Amino acid sequence: MDSGTLYPLLRRLEKQSILISEWETEGSKPRKYYKRTEFGTEIYEELKKQWEFMQSSMNLMLQG
Repeated sequence: MDSGTLYPLLRRLEKQSILISEWETEGSKPRKYYKRTEFGTEIYEELKKQWEFMQSSMNLMLQG
């Protein structure tokens, strides 16, 4: 994945309160870490349910 795609997406998810970020300044190079918020986990669980429903529906259609 291109960094020009990944980092704008991470920043957008952070603005939507789905992720939070923290800088780690120890070590030779500062690094930014992202973590899912409680709201982000709720979103994830809902999307997972929708995916599982769609997957089971597709399996039923394919089985005839």
